[in-house]
Amino acid sequence: MNFTDIKMNLEKLGYMVSCFDDAQEATDYLDSQIDNKTVGFGGSVTLSQMGLYERLATHNKVSWHWKLPEGKTSREICAQANVAEIYISSVNGLAVSGEIVNIDGNCNRISSIFYGHEKVFLVAGENKIEKDYDGALYRARHIAAPLNAKRLGTKTPCVIKGDKCYNCKSSERICRGLSVLWEKPMIGEFEVILIHDKLGF
Repeated sequence: MNFTDIKMNLEKLGYMVSCFDDAQEATDYLDSQIDNKTVGFGGSVTLSQMGLYERLATHNKVSWHWKLPEGKTSREICAQANVAEIYISSVNGLAVSGEIVNIDGNCNRISSIFYGHEKVFLVAGENKIEKDYDGALYRARHIAAPLNAKRLGTKTPCVIKGDKCYNCKSSERICRGLSVLWEKPMIGEFEVILIHDKLGF
């Protein structure tokens, strides 16, 4: 996949953009850019596959509710991540035209992306990219969310039938909040990390 058009469009919308051939290159870059900072992570299979927590935690204070310190609750760690200097998240859908789409259950991730940090890094493997906003939204709802629900072992219709989102009212529903970044928010730096690799859902 050629990142030329999406990089150009994201830059026009105010984002910094860095492109990498694989996950290792991207991890090395982020490790070099973030030092002696408080860092918050959103729930992300992509970041887990990159081994990014393990790299950054050696020289930063990283808060991730997937890596709970002894005696800490998920709620406490999410609160720490929410006020960190740096926030890192993957995305569920990214349009070539520049719209960035995420779906969340607790909504800690989508709320943290929007506001409150010195800098936000948004990481996307090439499998997250669609040609336009409608495609990115479809991907987030009908591909990423059902795969995440399956990973979590829910018994929602999207997992049982395995084909799409059913907009269910299940108590186990994980897609409870939707966010779209039309452009970079006014406050803070945002950098999109594009990776020529298939990562996450």
